[in-house]
Amino acid sequence: MDLQGALEILKRNGYKYTGKRKRLVEVFYRESRYLSAKEVLDYMQEDYPGLSFDTIYRNLALFEDIGIVETTEWQGERRYRFCCGGDEHHHHLICTFCGKTRTLHVCPMNAILGKPEDFDITGHKFEIYGTCSTCKADVAVSKM
Repeated sequence: MDLQGALEILKRNGYKYTGKRKRLVEVFYRESRYLSAKEVLDYMQEDYPGLSFDTIYRNLALFEDIGIVETTEWQGERRYRFCCGGDEHHHHLICTFCGKTRTLHVCPMNAILGKPEDFDITGHKFEIYGTCSTCKADVAVSKM
């Protein structure tokens, strides 16, 4: 997903293109990683100091509903990032330090389950959490 694509999705779904929504899209585009609602609010308050969590959560829910962001949960907190886009089925490796993801182009469900009898799978989600090489190196340096 890119900046223009996200803004087109808003327009196509009949939502107003406000300064706050544009800024929210810009935050996700610039960060290119999973963000908590608190992180989003912190970035947004640079331009909108009176912004509330309610406004953030309402717009994050809207963005999720219309396919601009996708969510995951770790450490008991919901996190958001731009949707990958495209129709290719895939899963993610997610760094729990920086929130960046890497795509897995193979589906573990095929190896685990195959095609079950008398059951149509309509969807699933598979994510692997860990530490990316950049964060692992940063942690090693900080321990010295």
